[in-house]
Amino acid sequence: QVQLVESGGGLVQAGGSLRLSCAASGRTFSSYAMGWFRQAPGKAREFVAAISWSGGSTYYADSVKGRFTISRDNAKNTVYLQMNSLKPEDTAVYYCAADVNNRYSGSYYEYDYWGQGTQVTVSS
Repeated sequence: QVQLVESGGGLVQAGGSLRLSCAASGRTFSSYAMGWFRQAPGKAREFVAAISWSGGSTYYADSVKGRFTISRDNAKNTVYLQMNSLKPEDTAVYYCAADVNNRYSGSYYEYDYWGQGTQVTVSS
């Protein structure tokens, strides 16, 4: 069983930055791919970014490419999402997720464990 706890959300003006963190329990964190997803009110949950177990491979949604960076520190059992040049359309609840099969996919269905989410609000 893996427990994920997100933090770092908040209110920021357009053009600003935030860094989200996701702390994971369990000794096998370093063997899992990790992903970030987001869900805005009235919309489906959408993929943001993913990273392989080693951190050597990453994958981004087109909408955040060049602005967001996913990274991980396996010694701290933590994955991060650095968000720069934020836009109002980035407003959503952000979730981290773990894929025990290390696929670092953009598909919601391939993730096995989910955190509770952290709210990010970008004002114009």
